[in-house]
Amino acid sequence: MIAIRGAIQVDEDTPEAIGSAVELLCAEITRDNALSPDEIVSAIFTLTPDLNSAFPALSARRQGWGEVPMICARELSVPGSLPRVCRVLLHINRDAKGKHVYLGGARVLRPDLVSS
Repeated sequence: MIAIRGAIQVDEDTPEAIGSAVELLCAEITRDNALSPDEIVSAIFTLTPDLNSAFPALSARRQGWGEVPMICARELSVPGSLPRVCRVLLHINRDAKGKHVYLGGARVLRPDLVSS
């Protein structure tokens, strides 16, 4: 089993903005890792405290992850941290190394993992 991380900065706290951002994040993770939803063991989504208008798991289900066990949680409120961020930690049933995906403003969170 491996773990894949991802994050995206959301434009605003609306269900539409959160939904679009999460759908994009899930699609990129799926594409970049040639991932099939049946390989996903579980997904943990977190949102920064300034995002509370939608559950990220709802948008992930729209990406075909309907059978994946998922949970949503709140990130710690750390002064100076990047606002409006959705993060995901996926547990994947495979042995090969996965590609982590950081999109938009969230690229600054882990520049060591972001491809040019």
